[in-house]
Amino acid sequence: MARLGSAIRIVPAEVRHVGYLAQHMRAIDKLECRAMGREPKQALRTGIAASAKCWTALLDGLPHAMFGVVVESVLTGEAIPWFLGTDEVYRHPREMLKWGPGFIHRLQDSRLTLRNLVSAQNAQAIRLLERWGFTVGQEEVDVRGVMFRWFCKEPR
Repeated sequence: MARLGSAIRIVPAEVRHVGYLAQHMRAIDKLECRAMGREPKQALRTGIAASAKCWTALLDGLPHAMFGVVVESVLTGEAIPWFLGTDEVYRHPREMLKWGPGFIHRLQDSRLTLRNLVSAQNAQAIRLLERWGFTVGQEEVDVRGVMFRWFCKEPR
């Protein structure tokens, strides 16, 4: 468990975190989940089950974000990072900027290429991804009527 700043604590993700987080998830994150064919609760449960590594960010003891990485292929080194959260977690930008790179490094495990899609409308997430060292593409891809942009971080 890691304590980050004064408000955020990072703990291993647990299924019991799913209900509260799904109910309070940012509208744009819910939109992304649905575009990918899952309801928020289902997306979080699948994330926990499929991820090689998965954590929850707690604010005042309540789950306000969950993130992890799904290794798509050990042979090619491709992995899918994901992050779903509430509006409240985004009210702590300094803390997120501070703890993000360390967890990205742990997700990437120094040999994985991290690649996924982010909604083109998700300006906060795009800024955060860029600050964490991801390259966010400009070309947009339509997924079930929602425009997305690819983001990527190559291994060091």
